[in-house]
Amino acid sequence: MSHAAPQKVVLHGHELSYADRGDGPVVLFIHGILGSQQQWSHLVDRMDDDHRVVLPDLFGHGESAKPMGDYSLSSHAATMRDLLDHLGVERVTLVGHSLGGGIAMQFYYLFPERVERLVLVSSGGLGREVNVALRSATLPGAAQVLSVVASAPVLSRVEALGRVASKVGWRPSADLAAIWKGFSSLGDRESRQAFLATTRAVIDIGGQSISAHDHLEGSLPIPTLIVWGSQDHMIPASHALSVEQSLPECRVEIFEGAGHFPHLDDSDRFARVLRDFIASDGA
Repeated sequence: MSHAAPQKVVLHGHELSYADRGDGPVVLFIHGILGSQQQWSHLVDRMDDDHRVVLPDLFGHGESAKPMGDYSLSSHAATMRDLLDHLGVERVTLVGHSLGGGIAMQFYYLFPERVERLVLVSSGGLGREVNVALRSATLPGAAQVLSVVASAPVLSRVEALGRVASKVGWRPSADLAAIWKGFSSLGDRESRQAFLATTRAVIDIGGQSISAHDHLEGSLPIPTLIVWGSQDHMIPASHALSVEQSLPECRVEIFEGAGHFPHLDDSDRFARVLRDFIASDGA
């Protein structure tokens, strides 16, 4: 499988990493907390024959800079707008996973003229519930705890246990593999600070602190697709059903048996659903 080669652009004085491949209508993929453009890279070959695919690393993630500063949804959305300006792109289909879904909705709220379609995958911002592990990152002392549990000695021990388990046939789920890859990126102080700032911008000890429902009441004037895994233990699939009640004209796809990363659990189906949605009127 080929992958889009990463590039760098300086935005707001810091380097942002992104991949850009293909020609045609533009699809901008936005990853979630602890994610990166690599979580979408397997879709490039399924899309770039007749679409232009743009895969950024959000600030604080992947190969992008991890500055001190604003990690709010609005700040991330403005950065995505500036990236599109740099690329000379006027309008896009936005595909956002988890935190990226919240950023996608905020992007549409701020820059509606730039969005053709909206795809929300296991999205944040649609309900209060969220996994306790993310809520715990908002507690006092989380930075000190994280510096220990994400340290090189601890990570190496866990990886060693994983290698032993794999020899007897154990294989991690798509969720576990993706979460572990993200967690193992927190070995340096800058990455941990960016993770905590990003998490605390959208989550408090009680759960998600930002809701899009006030902006979704009635209808969205653009085609909207909701994708969720039925076994999502990070953000429950019931959030998809609540959106379906508020926006009965949106399309909802539940991937039975999939977890928080349905685009990784069943990438072939995800690509088919996405291509069909983009080609249709979104209904």
